[in-house]
Amino acid sequence: MERYAWRAKLKPGKREEYCRRHDQIWESMKQTLKEAGICNYSIWIVDNDIFGYYECEKGIEFAAKVQAESDIVKCWNEYMKDVMEMELDKKTGSQPLMTEVFRLD
Repeated sequence: MERYAWRAKLKPGKREEYCRRHDQIWESMKQTLKEAGICNYSIWIVDNDIFGYYECEKGIEFAAKVQAESDIVKCWNEYMKDVMEMELDKKTGSQPLMTEVFRLD
């Protein structure tokens, strides 16, 4: 199972709204993530920094492809633009792939 991590920044004063939107995440968005093979997904916040982590049952490339082709994901990303800033990889349209440097199993 491949793992994926991403990071972003909250816009000032948007933490509460960011959390509210995730408390009410669309069922269609959850379904799309599951179809992409994404599981064990969690998002963490400290100050205005956001860190996300998930595992890809079908591989990172498959998960990225499903998300890139999904109208639901495009709508979600548009919906979230006013509360967060995320740098996207120009090649994949996803968050830049982070390099894992340590893991304790």
